[in-house]
Amino acid sequence: MGWMAQMRIGCEERVLAGLTGIARWSGGEGGPAHLATGKDGEDAAFFFLRRKGYVVVARRWSSGDHPGDIDLIAWQGALLCMVEVKTRTAHDLYSAETSVDWHKRNTLRKLARQYVRQLPMELPPPVRFDVLSIYLIPGKEKEFQHFEGSFGWTEREALEWR
Repeated sequence: MGWMAQMRIGCEERVLAGLTGIARWSGGEGGPAHLATGKDGEDAAFFFLRRKGYVVVARRWSSGDHPGDIDLIAWQGALLCMVEVKTRTAHDLYSAETSVDWHKRNTLRKLARQYVRQLPMELPPPVRFDVLSIYLIPGKEKEFQHFEGSFGWTEREALEWR
């Protein structure tokens, strides 16, 4: 990715952060603090993936048939990536990615199947499930840990990754 594209992505990120700050300051965005932290993490993840050359095609995608959503869906070349974003404001005893438990993985698999079915392609693309942990610690740079291929279509595959 060229320097001009990197500059454009950086400008877009700063504009989004400014607009989010204005919305919060004016009371336009209420609710629990952990939800705001999660949204900030998803925004950071979006720009992180774009800087790595991914093409993000969906944010917070839900099917309407199943509960839950997929935080980010992105193409890395011909590979379709389903990305679960976990955001923390401190390093706790347990890392952020450990919160993607059996139930969450199964929910993501169901949603991914539905997403792939609705694609206008004859054959389904290869799919990878990623977890992106983000630490937004006040006064520090954002920290990203991208776990590509964190789990597969089955739990057996998930165990083989470890």
